[in-house]
Amino acid sequence: MRIATWNIEWFDALFDAENRLVVDDRPSARYKTTRAQQIEAIAKVLVALDADAVLVIEAPDQSRRRDSVAALEHFAQSFDLRIKRAVIGFANDTQQEIALMFDPFVIEARHDPRGDETGKKGSDVPPRFDSVFRIDLDIDATEDLVRFSKPPLELEVTTMSGRRLRIIGAHLKSKAPHGARNRDEIMRDSITNRRKQLAQAIWLRARIEEELRCGESLIVLGDLNDGPGLDEYEGLFGRSSVEIVMGPGEGPLALFDPHARRALQQRLGANPTTARFYIDSEKRFMQALLDYILISADLMALGPSWRIWHPFDDPQCWKDPELRDALLTASDHFPVTLDIEV
Repeated sequence: MRIATWNIEWFDALFDAENRLVVDDRPSARYKTTRAQQIEAIAKVLVALDADAVLVIEAPDQSRRRDSVAALEHFAQSFDLRIKRAVIGFANDTQQEIALMFDPFVIEARHDPRGDETGKKGSDVPPRFDSVFRIDLDIDATEDLVRFSKPPLELEVTTMSGRRLRIIGAHLKSKAPHGARNRDEIMRDSITNRRKQLAQAIWLRARIEEELRCGESLIVLGDLNDGPGLDEYEGLFGRSSVEIVMGPGEGPLALFDPHARRALQQRLGANPTTARFYIDSEKRFMQALLDYILISADLMALGPSWRIWHPFDDPQCWKDPELRDALLTASDHFPVTLDIEV
Protein backbone atom coordinates (compact mmCIF):
# COMPACT_ATOMS: atom_id res chain seq x y z
CA MET A 1 0.00 0.00 0.00
CA ARG A 2 1.25 3.49 -0.86
CA ILE A 3 0.21 6.51 1.21
CA ALA A 4 1.21 10.05 0.25
CA THR A 5 1.03 13.53 1.67
CA TRP A 6 1.20 16.58 -0.60
CA ASN A 7 0.65 20.28 0.01
CA ILE A 8 -0.81 21.52 -3.30
CA GLU A 9 -0.35 25.28 -3.31
CA TRP A 10 -3.72 27.08 -3.48
CA PHE A 11 -5.54 24.11 -5.00
CA ASP A 12 -8.79 25.96 -4.29
CA ALA A 13 -8.02 28.65 -6.90
CA LEU A 14 -8.37 26.10 -9.68
CA PHE A 15 -12.12 25.53 -9.16
CA ASP A 16 -15.21 27.62 -9.85
CA ALA A 17 -18.28 28.17 -7.65
CA GLU A 18 -19.76 24.88 -8.90
CA ASN A 19 -16.64 22.96 -7.79
CA ARG A 20 -15.56 22.44 -11.41
CA LEU A 21 -12.06 22.89 -12.76
CA VAL A 22 -11.28 26.16 -14.54
CA VAL A 23 -8.88 25.20 -17.30
CA ASP A 24 -7.73 28.41 -18.96
CA ASP A 25 -4.69 30.60 -19.50
CA ARG A 26 -5.49 33.04 -16.71
CA PRO A 27 -3.05 33.16 -13.77
CA SER A 28 -3.44 30.64 -10.99
CA ALA A 29 -2.59 31.57 -7.41
CA ARG A 30 0.82 30.00 -8.04
CA TYR A 31 3.41 32.56 -9.15
CA LYS A 32 3.83 32.86 -12.95
CA THR A 33 1.69 29.78 -13.60
CA THR A 34 -1.61 29.58 -15.47
CA ARG A 35 -4.51 27.56 -14.14
CA ALA A 36 -4.24 25.15 -17.08
CA GLN A 37 -0.52 24.63 -16.44
CA GLN A 38 -0.97 23.98 -12.73
CA ILE A 39 -3.95 21.64 -13.25
CA GLU A 40 -2.05 19.57 -15.82
CA ALA A 41 1.03 19.44 -13.59
CA ILE A 42 -0.95 18.29 -10.53
CA ALA A 43 -2.59 15.54 -12.56
CA LYS A 44 0.75 14.33 -13.95
CA VAL A 45 2.22 14.13 -10.46
CA LEU A 46 -0.77 12.26 -9.02
CA VAL A 47 -0.63 9.75 -11.89
CA ALA A 48 3.09 9.24 -11.30
CA LEU A 49 2.58 8.79 -7.54
CA ASP A 50 0.04 6.02 -8.15
CA ALA A 51 -0.82 6.15 -4.45
CA ASP A 52 -3.69 4.31 -2.81
CA ALA A 53 -4.37 7.35 -0.61
CA VAL A 54 -3.17 10.95 -0.79
CA LEU A 55 -3.53 13.42 2.05
CA VAL A 56 -4.09 16.75 0.34
CA ILE A 57 -2.97 19.82 2.26
CA GLU A 58 -4.51 23.06 0.96
CA ALA A 59 -7.45 21.12 -0.49
CA PRO A 60 -10.33 23.14 -2.04
CA ASP A 61 -12.56 25.20 0.23
CA GLN A 62 -15.46 23.76 2.22
CA SER A 63 -18.17 26.29 3.05
CA ARG A 64 -21.84 27.06 2.53
CA ARG A 65 -21.06 27.84 -1.11
CA ARG A 66 -18.27 25.34 -1.84
CA ASP A 67 -17.84 21.57 -1.53
CA SER A 68 -14.28 20.30 -1.10
CA VAL A 69 -15.18 16.64 -1.60
CA ALA A 70 -17.12 17.39 -4.80
CA ALA A 71 -14.19 19.41 -6.18
CA LEU A 72 -11.63 16.70 -5.42
CA GLU A 73 -13.79 13.92 -6.82
CA HIS A 74 -14.41 16.01 -9.94
CA PHE A 75 -10.65 16.40 -10.34
CA ALA A 76 -10.14 12.63 -10.00
CA GLN A 77 -12.88 11.92 -12.53
CA SER A 78 -11.44 14.46 -15.00
CA PHE A 79 -8.14 12.59 -15.12
CA ASP A 80 -9.42 9.07 -14.45
CA LEU A 81 -7.50 8.79 -11.19
CA ARG A 82 -8.13 5.73 -9.07
CA ILE A 83 -8.11 7.87 -5.90
CA LYS A 84 -11.65 8.84 -6.86
CA ARG A 85 -13.19 9.21 -3.39
CA ALA A 86 -12.47 11.98 -0.89
CA VAL A 87 -13.18 12.71 2.76
CA ILE A 88 -12.61 15.81 4.88
CA GLY A 89 -12.98 16.56 8.56
CA PHE A 90 -13.86 19.85 10.25
CA ALA A 91 -13.93 22.70 7.75
CA ASN A 92 -11.94 25.87 8.38
CA ASP A 93 -12.17 29.45 7.18
CA THR A 94 -8.80 29.63 5.39
CA GLN A 95 -9.94 28.15 2.05
CA GLN A 96 -7.28 25.49 2.63
CA GLU A 97 -8.84 22.25 3.85
CA ILE A 98 -7.23 18.96 4.85
CA ALA A 99 -8.63 16.05 2.83
CA LEU A 100 -7.87 12.44 1.94
CA MET A 101 -8.30 11.21 -1.64
CA PHE A 102 -8.33 7.42 -1.78
CA ASP A 103 -8.96 4.36 -3.90
CA PRO A 104 -12.21 2.84 -2.56
CA PHE A 105 -11.17 -0.58 -3.89
CA VAL A 106 -8.10 -0.53 -1.62
CA ILE A 107 -9.24 1.18 1.58
CA GLU A 108 -12.29 2.51 3.35
CA ALA A 109 -11.89 5.82 5.18
CA ARG A 110 -14.21 7.83 7.38
CA HIS A 111 -13.88 10.95 9.53
CA ASP A 112 -13.70 9.75 13.13
CA PRO A 113 -12.83 12.60 15.53
CA ARG A 114 -12.00 11.90 19.16
CA GLY A 115 -12.10 14.02 22.27
CA ASP A 116 -14.89 16.06 23.83
CA GLU A 117 -16.42 19.11 22.22
CA THR A 118 -16.05 22.33 24.23
CA GLY A 119 -17.57 25.76 24.27
CA LYS A 120 -15.61 29.02 24.04
CA LYS A 121 -14.20 28.50 27.55
CA GLY A 122 -12.40 25.37 26.39
CA SER A 123 -10.91 22.52 28.40
CA ASP A 124 -7.52 21.80 29.93
CA VAL A 125 -7.99 18.18 28.86
CA PRO A 126 -7.11 18.02 25.13
CA PRO A 127 -10.53 18.25 23.47
CA ARG A 128 -11.83 17.53 19.98
CA PHE A 129 -9.76 19.32 17.36
CA ASP A 130 -12.50 21.78 16.43
CA SER A 131 -12.78 22.93 20.05
CA VAL A 132 -10.70 25.09 22.43
CA PHE A 133 -7.71 23.91 24.46
CA ARG A 134 -6.68 25.74 27.63
CA ILE A 135 -2.95 25.67 28.25
CA ASP A 136 -0.44 27.88 30.03
CA LEU A 137 2.08 28.61 27.30
CA ASP A 138 4.51 30.81 29.22
CA ILE A 139 4.24 29.62 32.84
CA ASP A 140 2.58 32.84 33.99
CA ALA A 141 -0.24 31.02 35.85
CA THR A 142 -2.65 32.25 33.15
CA GLU A 143 -4.14 29.77 30.72
CA ASP A 144 -4.21 30.66 27.03
CA LEU A 145 -7.09 29.65 24.76
CA VAL A 146 -5.74 27.73 21.76
CA ARG A 147 -7.63 26.88 18.57
CA PHE A 148 -6.56 25.14 15.39
CA SER A 149 -6.90 27.38 12.34
CA LYS A 150 -6.92 24.09 10.42
CA PRO A 151 -8.24 21.29 12.68
CA PRO A 152 -6.39 18.01 12.05
CA LEU A 153 -8.26 15.34 10.13
CA GLU A 154 -8.79 12.13 12.15
CA LEU A 155 -9.64 9.05 10.13
CA GLU A 156 -10.50 5.46 10.74
CA VAL A 157 -9.13 3.48 7.81
CA THR A 158 -9.65 -0.18 6.94
CA THR A 159 -7.49 -1.88 4.29
CA MET A 160 -8.49 -4.68 1.92
CA SER A 161 -6.78 -7.17 4.23
CA GLY A 162 -8.97 -6.01 7.11
CA ARG A 163 -6.16 -4.12 8.85
CA ARG A 164 -7.43 -1.15 10.83
CA LEU A 165 -5.40 2.06 10.93
CA ARG A 166 -5.75 5.40 12.65
CA ILE A 167 -4.62 8.28 10.44
CA ILE A 168 -4.25 11.90 11.49
CA GLY A 169 -3.63 14.52 8.81
CA ALA A 170 -2.25 17.83 10.06
CA HIS A 171 -1.30 21.27 8.78
CA LEU A 172 0.22 23.20 11.65
CA LYS A 173 0.56 26.86 10.87
CA SER A 174 2.26 29.79 12.54
CA LYS A 175 0.84 33.04 11.21
CA ALA A 176 3.16 35.53 9.58
CA PRO A 177 3.52 38.83 11.51
CA HIS A 178 1.17 40.79 9.23
CA GLY A 179 0.65 44.37 10.34
CA ALA A 180 3.90 44.56 12.28
CA ARG A 181 5.46 47.97 11.69
CA ASN A 182 9.03 47.50 12.90
CA ARG A 183 11.57 44.88 13.94
CA ASP A 184 10.41 44.75 17.57
CA GLU A 185 6.78 44.20 16.55
CA ILE A 186 7.80 41.55 14.04
CA MET A 187 9.77 39.71 16.73
CA ARG A 188 6.97 40.00 19.30
CA ASP A 189 4.31 38.77 16.87
CA SER A 190 6.55 35.98 15.57
CA ILE A 191 7.21 34.71 19.09
CA THR A 192 3.50 34.85 19.97
CA ASN A 193 2.55 32.95 16.83
CA ARG A 194 5.29 30.37 17.35
CA ARG A 195 4.02 29.78 20.90
CA LYS A 196 0.56 29.11 19.49
CA GLN A 197 1.97 26.66 16.96
CA LEU A 198 3.85 24.79 19.68
CA ALA A 199 0.64 24.65 21.72
CA GLN A 200 -1.07 23.05 18.72
CA ALA A 201 1.79 20.53 18.52
CA ILE A 202 1.35 19.73 22.24
CA TRP A 203 -2.39 19.24 21.67
CA LEU A 204 -1.73 16.97 18.69
CA ARG A 205 0.87 15.03 20.67
CA ALA A 206 -1.64 14.44 23.46
CA ARG A 207 -4.05 12.83 21.00
CA ILE A 208 -1.20 10.75 19.53
CA GLU A 209 -0.36 9.39 22.97
CA GLU A 210 -4.01 8.52 23.60
CA GLU A 211 -4.06 6.49 20.37
CA LEU A 212 -0.76 4.75 21.05
CA ARG A 213 -1.70 3.86 24.64
CA CYS A 214 -4.81 2.20 23.21
CA GLY A 215 -2.61 0.09 20.95
CA GLU A 216 -3.64 1.74 17.68
CA SER A 217 -1.58 1.46 14.50
CA LEU A 218 -1.06 5.15 13.83
CA ILE A 219 0.06 7.29 10.90
CA VAL A 220 0.43 11.05 11.36
CA LEU A 221 1.19 12.90 8.17
CA GLY A 222 1.02 16.32 6.58
CA ASP A 223 2.72 19.71 6.63
CA LEU A 224 3.98 20.51 10.12
CA ASN A 225 5.41 23.81 8.85
CA ASP A 226 8.39 23.33 11.10
CA GLY A 227 11.52 21.29 11.40
CA PRO A 228 14.76 20.97 13.33
CA GLY A 229 16.84 24.13 12.97
CA LEU A 230 14.31 25.87 10.73
CA ASP A 231 14.45 29.27 12.42
CA GLU A 232 15.96 31.25 15.29
CA TYR A 233 12.93 30.82 17.55
CA GLU A 234 13.53 27.09 18.03
CA GLY A 235 16.42 27.96 20.35
CA LEU A 236 14.12 30.18 22.38
CA PHE A 237 11.56 27.41 22.93
CA GLY A 238 13.94 24.46 23.05
CA ARG A 239 12.14 22.13 20.63
CA SER A 240 10.54 22.26 17.21
CA SER A 241 6.93 21.23 16.60
CA VAL A 242 8.20 18.12 14.85
CA GLU A 243 10.13 16.96 17.92
CA ILE A 244 7.03 17.45 20.08
CA VAL A 245 4.83 15.49 17.70
CA MET A 246 7.36 12.64 17.36
CA GLY A 247 7.69 12.21 21.11
CA PRO A 248 10.49 10.16 22.71
CA GLY A 249 13.25 8.86 20.46
CA GLU A 250 12.41 5.20 21.06
CA GLY A 251 9.70 3.03 22.58
CA PRO A 252 5.98 2.38 22.11
CA LEU A 253 5.02 6.07 22.38
CA ALA A 254 7.47 7.24 19.69
CA LEU A 255 6.63 8.05 16.08
CA PHE A 256 9.18 7.56 13.33
CA ASP A 257 10.05 9.31 10.06
CA PRO A 258 13.58 8.74 8.73
CA HIS A 259 13.86 12.23 7.23
CA ALA A 260 12.91 13.91 10.50
CA ARG A 261 15.21 11.59 12.45
CA ARG A 262 18.12 12.38 10.15
CA ALA A 263 17.55 16.13 10.45
CA LEU A 264 17.41 15.89 14.24
CA GLN A 265 20.64 13.94 14.41
CA GLN A 266 22.48 16.11 11.92
CA ARG A 267 21.65 19.79 12.38
CA LEU A 268 24.43 20.88 10.00
CA GLY A 269 25.16 19.52 6.56
CA ALA A 270 22.93 18.11 3.84
CA ASN A 271 19.42 17.11 4.94
CA PRO A 272 16.28 16.03 3.08
CA THR A 273 13.90 18.78 1.94
CA THR A 274 10.26 18.74 0.84
CA ALA A 275 9.56 22.36 -0.07
CA ARG A 276 11.17 25.07 -2.20
CA PHE A 277 10.32 28.77 -1.83
CA TYR A 278 11.59 31.84 -3.65
CA ILE A 279 12.89 34.56 -1.31
CA ASP A 280 12.35 37.77 -3.24
CA SER A 281 14.47 39.93 -0.93
CA GLU A 282 17.44 37.59 -1.41
CA LYS A 283 16.74 36.67 -5.07
CA ARG A 284 17.20 32.96 -4.40
CA PHE A 285 15.35 29.80 -3.45
CA MET A 286 15.20 28.37 0.06
CA GLN A 287 14.54 24.70 0.71
CA ALA A 288 13.07 23.22 3.89
CA LEU A 289 11.89 19.95 5.41
CA LEU A 290 8.23 20.60 6.27
CA ASP A 291 6.27 17.52 5.19
CA TYR A 292 6.32 14.22 7.06
CA ILE A 293 4.81 10.76 7.35
CA LEU A 294 5.26 9.59 10.94
CA ILE A 295 4.34 6.04 11.93
CA SER A 296 3.97 4.04 15.14
CA ALA A 297 6.42 1.38 16.31
CA ASP A 298 4.21 -1.56 15.27
CA LEU A 299 4.10 -0.29 11.68
CA MET A 300 7.89 0.10 11.69
CA ALA A 301 8.08 -3.68 12.01
CA LEU A 302 6.45 -4.07 8.57
CA GLY A 303 9.46 -2.84 6.58
CA PRO A 304 8.14 0.58 5.44
CA SER A 305 9.87 2.64 2.77
CA TRP A 306 9.73 6.45 2.46
CA ARG A 307 10.37 8.64 -0.57
CA ILE A 308 10.45 12.39 -1.13
CA TRP A 309 9.51 13.16 -4.73
CA HIS A 310 11.99 16.01 -5.06
CA PRO A 311 12.66 17.00 -8.70
CA PHE A 312 16.37 17.62 -8.09
CA ASP A 313 17.24 15.24 -5.23
CA ASP A 314 15.37 12.08 -6.30
CA PRO A 315 17.21 10.40 -9.22
CA GLN A 316 14.05 8.95 -10.78
CA CYS A 317 12.32 12.33 -10.75
CA TRP A 318 15.42 14.04 -12.15
CA LYS A 319 15.70 11.54 -15.04
CA ASP A 320 12.08 12.13 -16.09
CA PRO A 321 11.93 15.70 -17.50
CA GLU A 322 8.14 15.67 -17.78
CA LEU A 323 7.67 14.64 -14.14
CA ARG A 324 10.45 16.97 -12.99
CA ASP A 325 8.78 19.96 -14.64
CA ALA A 326 5.36 18.94 -13.34
CA LEU A 327 6.65 18.81 -9.75
CA LEU A 328 8.10 22.32 -10.10
CA THR A 329 4.94 23.69 -11.71
CA ALA A 330 2.32 22.06 -9.49
CA SER A 331 3.30 23.38 -6.04
CA ASP A 332 6.00 24.80 -3.80
CA HIS A 333 5.93 21.51 -1.85
CA PHE A 334 6.84 18.05 -3.12
CA PRO A 335 4.99 14.83 -2.25
CA VAL A 336 6.20 12.36 0.34
CA THR A 337 5.18 8.70 0.01
CA LEU A 338 5.21 5.71 2.33
CA ASP A 339 5.10 2.16 0.97
CA ILE A 340 4.05 -0.38 3.58
CA GLU A 341 2.54 -3.88 3.62
CA VAL A 342 -0.78 -3.53 5.42
